[in-house]
This record gives sequence, C-alpha cells and structure tokens, in this order.
Amino acid sequence: MRPESEAAEARQWSAACARPVAECRPRHDIPAGAEVKPWPGSRPREVSRAPLATSPEECSTVKLAARRVLVTGAGGFIGAHLVRHLQRLGIEVRAFIHYDSRPGAGNLDRLADRTGLEVVSGDVRDPHQVRRAVQGCDVVFHLAALISVPYSYTAPASFVETNIGGTVHVLEACRDAGVDRVVVTSTSEVYGTATTPRIDESHPLQAQSPYAASKIGADKLAESYHRAFGLPVSILRPFNNYGPWQSNRAVIPQVVAQILSDAPVLRLGALWPRRDFLYVADTCRAFTAMAAAPEAIGQTVHVGTGTAVSIGELAALAMEVLGRSKEIVTDDERLRPDDSEVGLLRCDPGRARRLLGWQAEVDLPTGLVAVAEAMRADGIGAADVGYRV
Repeated sequence: MRPESEAAEARQWSAACARPVAECRPRHDIPAGAEVKPWPGSRPREVSRAPLATSPEECSTVKLAARRVLVTGAGGFIGAHLVRHLQRLGIEVRAFIHYDSRPGAGNLDRLADRTGLEVVSGDVRDPHQVRRAVQGCDVVFHLAALISVPYSYTAPASFVETNIGGTVHVLEACRDAGVDRVVVTSTSEVYGTATTPRIDESHPLQAQSPYAASKIGADKLAESYHRAFGLPVSILRPFNNYGPWQSNRAVIPQVVAQILSDAPVLRLGALWPRRDFLYVADTCRAFTAMAAAPEAIGQTVHVGTGTAVSIGELAALAMEVLGRSKEIVTDDERLRPDDSEVGLLRCDPGRARRLLGWQAEVDLPTGLVAVAEAMRADGIGAADVGYRV
C-alpha cells in the first residue's frame, strides 16, 4: 500500500527526504580568507534585491522562503523531488512541465500536497512560453532536458533542440526578467571516461554521446551568459542520480525492478563501468544550497558521494540488500558503442563542501532499499522490467 501521508512516505523511503528545515548544515569548512574565483572572464553583476545569503552559516531555506521559484522539468524524476523538497521548506513553486494532451503532470501527480504549487505546461523549445513561465519568479532551477544516452544515438537533433535551444531560451528569459539566481543542471556525462581517479571541476570535457555534447553546449551557454551579461547563474553537476520515481530506463531502477520481478535472470549491459551514485534527496539539498550561496554565482559545482562502484558490484549489492539472488546475463541490446561507453565517473565533491557546506548523506544500500520500497508500493509488472532507451 502507498503511505497515507507525505511524512510517512518520507520515513518509509529515506529519513533524508524528510530532513527538517532547522537542520540545514552551516558551512564552517570554508577557510577564512579563501579566494573563490568565478569562471574566467566573468564580471560582477549588481542585482536589485538583497543577496540570497549574507553568511555561510545562514540556512538556505530562510533566504529562499520569501521568494517565488520556478522549476523547469518539474514533472520529471529530479524535478518532482525538487518541487516536493521546496514545498517542505515553505517555498512557493511554479512547476513548468512538458505539455501532454493526456491528463496528468508526470511525477508531480505523486505529490499529496499541492500547497503553494502552481503547475504550468509548455515546452522549453518555445521562447514565448518560457518567458511567461519565468515572469514573476526570483529563482529559476532549470532541469528540463532530454536525458537518455541511448536515445541520443537515434535522435541527436532532438537533444540539440531541447537541451541547447531550451537552455538558451531559459537564460534569455531570466536575463530579461532580472531574476536573482539561475541554477542550470548539468551531468557528469560531459567528462566522458575519467582521466583521473576522481573528477573535479577542472577535468577536461569530452563528449562520448550526443547527449553529453548537448549538455556541454548548454553549460557553455550558461557560462557565456554570466561572462557577457552578468547573469547570476550557477551550474550544478550531479553525478548519477537515483531514487524513487525514476524511470526504469536508468540502471538502478532497472536492476531493482528485475530483482523484485519473477524474471529468471538479471539482464544488464556492460558490467565493468564504474559510477558514483547519488541519492535524489541529497541532490535536492544541493540545489537549494546552490541557490542560496552568493559564492556559487559563476561557478560549476559537482555533487556526488566520492565513491564509485561497477555495475556488476551494484547488481551484487542490490541482490544482497534485497535478499534475492539471480544469474546476471549480458544483453547486447543494452551495450553502448565501444567508443561511447564511459568507463569511470567518480566525483570529487570538495568544492561543494567548501562553497555550500554540502555532502552526501544517503549511502547506496539505504538508497537501494528506498527504491525497492517505492517500487513495491507502485507494483511491479512485466512491462517494468523490459529494456527501454
């Protein structure tokens, strides 16, 4: 059965999801006199309102609570969790979702409480709809994007139109509206296979898929709007996100769904790539911390655990914590092209600790159990374990 309340749901899935406002972590780890450099060539921008935060110790929720926030891509996995997180902090949210003639608002339909929530539908590829969505908002979290690496092999132009074109529409609308803060969502896929044991923000970019190339383009546009126009934009670069409500096209829900199902074997692609898996509640805390920190303007900030596991290790751990064992079979349909496969993505979260006072709190076993509990609540059917791009 589904939990009867948001509070019960939070306790069932993860204590981190229900983290009280008063527990915002102060950022005591910023060295006194430390120099924080924005992107090279950037220039300061004066804003008409007071800054969102005045000291590292101030709670981000205090500074955001009096502001109206726009979340693009709000019907998606991370977007809906971010909307719920903002609601719990008492923040008014305008949720911009992709228009669909069918009824419903994606994952926002899972929210029991719509207090302070305005849902508007449209398309980030339409600059006029984006301008209307941005009007009256002080802070914009831009999450709307096409995100499937396999699908980007077959429809690369769609990724350019949505991820690059959509981002420039958001940036231009924010510039015209004079918003206080913009946070653009990136991805660790922009690095390709790591050339260092841990990836910090200085690691070279290398697009190994059309998806990654489109996100690099979006990030560079964000940088350019800060440098050229003084737009107060930051880039949050999460490593591999997971959690309840995620589409089964992603590896963790695909692994968990197959383990919970009656499928005789566990079908996966390559087992050797290593990923840094970040629970979605931790990502949401990073978004609000990013928007509240003046030091983050003009910065790209990584968020991840700092630990990487292979897909094979992930599958073994999931079977262990869920108490089920299955034979793992390699499915050729799930393999990326050889030169496109990304071997290692492991975050160096040092800048997030220094600038935001942020660190991941939910470990992988706990997160896997949360995903499984959410899937059990939704019910697992045969269609949930098939491969989708």
